[in-house]
Amino acid sequence: MTIRRNTTLAAVAVAAGVAATISTGAFAVASPAPPHAPAKPTIVLVHGAFADSSSWSNVVKNLQHRGYRVIAPANPLRGLPGDSAYLASVLHGIRGPIVLVGHSYGGEVITNAAAGDAHVKALVYAAAIAPDKGESANDILGAFPGSRLPDALSQLPYPNSDGSTGTDLYIKPDKFRAAFAADEPASTAAIMAATQRPIDASSLAAKSQAAAWKTIPSWFLVATKDKAIPPAAQRFMAKRAAAHTVEVGSAHDVAVSHPVAVADLIVDAARTTVHN
Repeated sequence: MTIRRNTTLAAVAVAAGVAATISTGAFAVASPAPPHAPAKPTIVLVHGAFADSSSWSNVVKNLQHRGYRVIAPANPLRGLPGDSAYLASVLHGIRGPIVLVGHSYGGEVITNAAAGDAHVKALVYAAAIAPDKGESANDILGAFPGSRLPDALSQLPYPNSDGSTGTDLYIKPDKFRAAFAADEPASTAAIMAATQRPIDASSLAAKSQAAAWKTIPSWFLVATKDKAIPPAAQRFMAKRAAAHTVEVGSAHDVAVSHPVAVADLIVDAARTTVHN
């Protein structure tokens, strides 16, 4: 693994999501710190499309080992407004400072959910979408060609509770590894494809209602071998957000393939913004 730290502040990134292979509880809590130790922030990890909370499993283990309390809630993937409101409700139930982390589409969700929340001290984008207000994931992907997502997706209608019909997006199993999990063995990528969670198609077209990175310090991990969100798009978003940026030679599923690099960036954000 090669990691290059930028010498200048950079910022934000871009789009979709990826699955994982090891199941773990959504809420993982580290052992409490000694009474005399300053409080560490709670780390909240938000997965993207075609994934679930288990995609963070090895990141959670790493952070727990370092003494952090970690929560990895299930992202509903039913639409940006509702997903963001749900995450905001999770954040409101946490006492003390928070470092909020998003992968892929999860970056859109944290960008909206953190707006106006004084407890969120840092945002961390891991190969993620960091939209401006009024901007969608599709806007980013359209401006930076090279994503394999458009040709990798299949659509499936599903019934909404109000009687209307929604559209779920899946990654075609035979395209999953090339588009999202190129660092994984074929057998592992096949399991990830089989267990993926779909996302409502409206999520990627929805316009962001906020840009929390404009007021909250941000960190960004650029995955330089990403075939879902082009690295150029990630660098653009990181620079725009004036994010502290690292680059990792990873495919899109960076939390699965490079968990230590992801955890290191999260800890850097925690130590920089919360005096622990």
